[in-house]
Amino acid sequence: MDNTSAQDTSTPFSLTRWLLVMAFASLGLRLWIAQALPITGDEAFFYWWGVYKDWGYYDHPPMVGWLIGLMRWALGDATWAIRLPVVMLPLAMGGMLWWALHPLSRERAAWAVLFFWLAPINWINTLITTDTPLIFWSLLSIAMLLRAEQRKALDRRAWVLYALSGLFIGCAFLSKYFSVVLGLAYLVYFLVYRRERWPALVLLVLCALPGPAINIAWNMSHGWPNIMFNVFNRNQDAAFAWHKPLLYASMLLYLMTPVVIWLGWAQRRALMHNYRELVQACHAHRLVTTLIVVPLLFFALLSFKKVVGLHWVLAFYPFGFVLMAFALPTPLLKRCAQGLAVFTALHVLVVVGISMTSLDQWEGKPRYFSIVRSLKTTELLAQVNQPGVVLMADGYSPASVYGYTLRSYVPVFGPGKFHARQDDMLVDFSIYQGKTIRVLLSDVPNMADFQPYFDSVQALSFEQNGVTFHAVEGRNFNYEAYRSGVLGTIFDHYYNIPSWLPMTGCPFCERYCGQVRCPR
Repeated sequence: MDNTSAQDTSTPFSLTRWLLVMAFASLGLRLWIAQALPITGDEAFFYWWGVYKDWGYYDHPPMVGWLIGLMRWALGDATWAIRLPVVMLPLAMGGMLWWALHPLSRERAAWAVLFFWLAPINWINTLITTDTPLIFWSLLSIAMLLRAEQRKALDRRAWVLYALSGLFIGCAFLSKYFSVVLGLAYLVYFLVYRRERWPALVLLVLCALPGPAINIAWNMSHGWPNIMFNVFNRNQDAAFAWHKPLLYASMLLYLMTPVVIWLGWAQRRALMHNYRELVQACHAHRLVTTLIVVPLLFFALLSFKKVVGLHWVLAFYPFGFVLMAFALPTPLLKRCAQGLAVFTALHVLVVVGISMTSLDQWEGKPRYFSIVRSLKTTELLAQVNQPGVVLMADGYSPASVYGYTLRSYVPVFGPGKFHARQDDMLVDFSIYQGKTIRVLLSDVPNMADFQPYFDSVQALSFEQNGVTFHAVEGRNFNYEAYRSGVLGTIFDHYYNIPSWLPMTGCPFCERYCGQVRCPR
């Protein structure tokens, strides 16, 4: 592959100018969306991880909580500040791709970055989630490994790069368990292509171990919530259905965009010819191929029982653009970029169009209830919240948003669902004994769900922008009844911890029965 610069000297098209325009234009749009879009339930849930910093949390490892905590410390807790890491993430990823690939071909590396920056999701995604640090650390690990694989000998610099790749995949593990898919891709790559460099793989693994060690130690002292959630509780209803793999395939088509898919098919012969040359040229291209094939096959198998979310593959899909940038014939690179630009412009027009609508125009449309709850949270809580009355909600998403708006933690009343059970660690319901509690609901209340836990209950309703919000006010909360009814149900459903898992602590069990492992 050629080693030309990123400047185009033969046509008025300037690759450098395109890169600059795309970088700053997409950054401006993301900053605007980050400031204008109300906080979502998931983001508000993770916000509280940043408030109550720990070595781990119920659903996932702790990295996004640490990241939000850092943003709160540096910039405050405005929504745009919490989202700043994901706003800057595409720029960081483009920089890492360029650094990892430019020794192979400066021009082709620049095209890869441009294709990636032109993808619609890099223009409109501003939601900070557990995937934000996962993507960052995963790509940083991959970049180090790509540069290490470009070294012809295992010299000192190569050893440092392998060690850093391991360290960063350990950080990815502290972000989300999906990092194990990246580890699987590394293993396949070394077994198939680089068996002679097995000492490098050993060093990489050793440097990655602190991440899992921290996570295991925390889980052992907290009732193994990450394992219970990710392995057992969330998969109880997993079953085969044809629509799941079809959704996965459709999602991949969207992420890679119809433009890239069409060009890939139309130029399949040239792509296959160039691809064979690429793979023969150096190990870095073989690694890129492995990083595409192994994760996508893994998620494809998973999709037969689980709905694979769009965010699951975000750490790997940039390498589809890398493959296109390096394998497409030179005359087609500009056409691909122009097609991507048109496809993304359609998304930008939709976002701008939605921003020009008013709340009243959405009345009667699907999810209007959720829209009002998100946009008019302050006004709604001004009606509901009262001094001396404890505010709670019936689900983690609204509870987190209400708490973020009030800057005061709002617990979840009732058993809740299998995900986002951070309340099990943070909330001691015994402190509410004898208090008046007002539970803001998402639907008309069933009073029988509340009567056993109070001396008296009263149904309330509040109007906000044409939407009726319901609540139940209970007086003189009876903790022992709640412990027996609700906490007992939670224990039975979500704390069936296998006996072979060693435990040194469990906040929920210790409050529920006074022991690390409650008898059944």
